[in-house]
Amino acid sequence: MAEENQRRRGYRAGLGGEMLAEFLGTFVLILLGCASVAVAVAGLPGSGRQSDAFGPANWLIVAWGWGFAVVFGVYVAGGVSGAHINPAVTLAFAVRRAFPWVKVVPYVVSQVVGAFLAAALVYSVYSWAIDAFNAKAGLARDQSLDTFAIFATFPAKYFDGSWWGPLLDQIVGTAILVLLIFALTDTRNTAPAANLGPFLIGLAVTVIGMTFGPNAGYAINPARDFGPRLWTFISGWGDIALPGTYQWFSAYFWIPIVGPLIGGVIGAVVYDLFIGQVVAARAAPPETGRVNKDAS
Repeated sequence: MAEENQRRRGYRAGLGGEMLAEFLGTFVLILLGCASVAVAVAGLPGSGRQSDAFGPANWLIVAWGWGFAVVFGVYVAGGVSGAHINPAVTLAFAVRRAFPWVKVVPYVVSQVVGAFLAAALVYSVYSWAIDAFNAKAGLARDQSLDTFAIFATFPAKYFDGSWWGPLLDQIVGTAILVLLIFALTDTRNTAPAANLGPFLIGLAVTVIGMTFGPNAGYAINPARDFGPRLWTFISGWGDIALPGTYQWFSAYFWIPIVGPLIGGVIGAVVYDLFIGQVVAARAAPPETGRVNKDAS
């Protein structure tokens, strides 16, 4: 019995426990984030609690909803797994040699599964609102881009079928996110104290949504997009979900996966090149035989 208890503790103390944390942290992220979009798209308009259309103000619900979703997802998992809750962040840390490559796939799998199940729960709660929205619009589910957008992303109409614009948007948005995460967690720099890091990382996601969000829905996280996208495909959104085809875009599903992975690596490289290596050099002891000018 003692040996059995020791094995159980070992599982939770090792990679298995980290996978559970990544699963739950990502679950919280997607649950709150997708639910905030459900409120803006179908919940408030169909509930009788919104007398007039909010218009652009609905984007604030989405931006702040996703920002706080990140905050609480990071608080849930941060002490166990580091709360990557994003394959782009996991890859960036691995490329930076700050995270073991052997853990990358288990982390990513946990993140995607957490995102998938969270989307399923959001759908379960908001299915009545979604069906009412589609009925009022006279649309079948596999024709309803608005309700699909509760769960996953798509490019703005002005890209007119181009994949380069949305891909660039995802690269830039994720590079900014990862760069800011590294800045906010680098204790050699000006990292926040008193466990404020998760809150400020959430604010980083909020500002990315307010500055780059309309281009392609600011997925900036492959698990955040693919997990819910897979759920919508199973639940009847058809080609809009996979391969990601609608009136002005086609085969879009890969862009919120590839773009963030590229952007995450770029963000890591840029931070280390411009800041990380500088603070490391300044923290290093002076070379033997050289005069420390700062001491003179």
